[in-house]
Amino acid sequence: MTNTHSAPADKKVKETVDFAAANPDVEQPFAELGLKENEYASIREILGRRPTSAELAMYSVMWSEHCSYKSSKVHLRKFGDYVTDDMKKNLLVGIGENAGVVDIGDDWAVTFKVESHNHPSYVEPYQGAATGVGGIVRDIISMGARPVAVMDQLRFGAIGHPDTARVVHGVVAGVGGYGNCLGLPNIGGEVVFDSVYQGNPLVNALAVGVLRHDDIRLANASGVGNKVVLFGARTGGDGIGGASILASESFDDTKPSKRPAVQVGDPFAEKVLIECCLELFAAEVVEGIQDLGAAGISCATSELASNGEGGMHIALDDVLLRDPSLTPEEILMSESQERMMAVVTPEKLEEFLAITAKWDVETSVLGEVTDTGRLVIEWHGDIIVDVPPRSVAHDGPVYERPYHEPSWTEATRADSVAAAGLTRPESDEELRATLLRLLGSPNLASKSWVTNQYDRYVQGNTALAFPDDAGVIRVDEETGLGVAIATDANGRYCYLDPARGAQLALAEAHRNVATSGARPLAVTDCLNFGSPEDPEIMWQFAQAVEGLAAGCQELGIPVTGGNVSLYNQTGGVAIHPTPVVGVLGVFDDVTRATPAGWKDAGQTIYLLGTTAEELDGSAWADVVHGHLGGVPPEFRPDTEKELADILINASRDGMIDAAHDLSEGGLAQALAEACLRRGTGARVWLDEVAQRDGVDLFTLLFSESTARAIVAVPRSEEVRFKDMCTARAFPFARIGMTDAGEGNTGAVLELVDRFAIPVTELRTAHEATLPQHFG
Repeated sequence: MTNTHSAPADKKVKETVDFAAANPDVEQPFAELGLKENEYASIREILGRRPTSAELAMYSVMWSEHCSYKSSKVHLRKFGDYVTDDMKKNLLVGIGENAGVVDIGDDWAVTFKVESHNHPSYVEPYQGAATGVGGIVRDIISMGARPVAVMDQLRFGAIGHPDTARVVHGVVAGVGGYGNCLGLPNIGGEVVFDSVYQGNPLVNALAVGVLRHDDIRLANASGVGNKVVLFGARTGGDGIGGASILASESFDDTKPSKRPAVQVGDPFAEKVLIECCLELFAAEVVEGIQDLGAAGISCATSELASNGEGGMHIALDDVLLRDPSLTPEEILMSESQERMMAVVTPEKLEEFLAITAKWDVETSVLGEVTDTGRLVIEWHGDIIVDVPPRSVAHDGPVYERPYHEPSWTEATRADSVAAAGLTRPESDEELRATLLRLLGSPNLASKSWVTNQYDRYVQGNTALAFPDDAGVIRVDEETGLGVAIATDANGRYCYLDPARGAQLALAEAHRNVATSGARPLAVTDCLNFGSPEDPEIMWQFAQAVEGLAAGCQELGIPVTGGNVSLYNQTGGVAIHPTPVVGVLGVFDDVTRATPAGWKDAGQTIYLLGTTAEELDGSAWADVVHGHLGGVPPEFRPDTEKELADILINASRDGMIDAAHDLSEGGLAQALAEACLRRGTGARVWLDEVAQRDGVDLFTLLFSESTARAIVAVPRSEEVRFKDMCTARAFPFARIGMTDAGEGNTGAVLELVDRFAIPVTELRTAHEATLPQHFG
């Protein structure tokens, strides 16, 4: 369906380009729109006059922190500085497009990206989270891919705070409701509770899509005379300046509210839009395409024109509206969901419109590509925007904000677990009680209350999903080619050392992908921080980016794209720096994917890697003592790569039946989770390996040293497995056997000569926490 006019023809505006040029002294609300005085002055200089109100609206949303990355650009360049040619060998599309694309072989490619929807999800949790999922899925569609899975990375305030339940219920329902209606499996993610996120929960969403190499689509408007087409849902008043402005300032009761209406999502409209786009791509009737997310039409028109070869001329009154009372400025700023913009050649326009009509997707031809080098927008015949598109989309302000190390870091790092003299469990009964206490703590407890609200297996291509270490999706049914994805972050580590904390998030995601048996290939990230106007926060950001970029180089995998979310603070109190890192790996055959838990009894359990006393920032220090200080565990990239090679080869060659990484909660948590995964117990003896590593039993159980994993090896494969580890000179130790259990107690996790815990008791401790708080 097409539309020629969406509003009455007499709906003229005063604020034309000619009027603005003739009336330079009209006061404009630039500050209320989030622009600084120097930024407003810069806009006037670019245009050689004051902007019209429509132009001011466009610049305000496109120059917002959320859209322009004006405080982070100078640091994000480090991702490019650290990339080597070898790291780029599988990279088909890198940073700068809607999502990165990597070659996974056999002419298949995968696109994936993670983005934030933090501030909207605090204001209106359900719609904020739902539209976060919808937005990242449209990024995947715009690359020419079919979305195949989503993941979510969630951080909430203290689990017992009276407002936490409101946010948790809304966000989880929003993520599940939108993703389930799209028919996309949710294959993993994170759920973290910490009081630092009380006023600023983090809702990060990841989507992954698959495509053939020739199917890649880019966001540009080239070819003079080509038509610019808006299709999908109608434009409404929801989300006017939503994510773009809302995510560009901290919540502060001392300032006027800048909380625009949060976008409203319709997953069924998006599902139709997905299928419509894929048919448009298959028919080869699209020259360029851009999704409409943050900044809406302002973003789509300016970015398409800026990435193209010339300019663009648009008739804004041809936009289909849900609310005919919207002003031009509101139409330009609206972030209504489920919309796309395409560039189509005139000869293919009829076929394009026939396909959108077939899918009942409303469509309007707004204008065409020009050779003027200008983005010109009309409203009922009057020119209300006449700007160089690059000045809006790409050449906005870039700030080298001052930064310095916080004054408190030296004292905090000196306050280590050892220096603090924290009481440690000594007796076997105390060790047993500590294991159960950590297992049931909010951040280590089962997240099944959350994940059971998501469909993890729809479409039939999910090979592994939460609570396994990585989500695994089959890409090609004939060959079994597939991918694994894991995401991780640890704000506590990053608070102590932002650079190392970012590297540890990368290492854990890399390790989780490897334990599933996939070869790590590429990285996406979502960098969540406080206000960039605070030099101490800016230091955290700069350190984290530097650390992550260097860590990616050391592991040999590139960052393909991502998102920056700043101003995550309330009343001057910022969240912990929280860089979420997603790693994608590839399988030749997903049927060889390795689950995280014991399946069969009688298999030998091996611990890979060595343990040191690394308890600073640990789950034990947090849960038992409420302590945060010292220095995080060491980042060991060479050892991580060696461990990954062993795990991948062992999985591929059928030497292991289960593998689980060691991270938060250490070996104790990994052993418990491996037992709980399928209800199979284990008999474990640890004295010899503790003696080998020079640590006591408590440290061996709860230290969070990196580059470690536990695996279950069938008896028939033990010789081959040990020979492989020995040949690589990688430390390993036989620490136990899987055991089905017998008698009334059934399966048991037993530390021989120390203590035993029935798996039923482990399950009660692990699964009760979230239902107790959220019903």
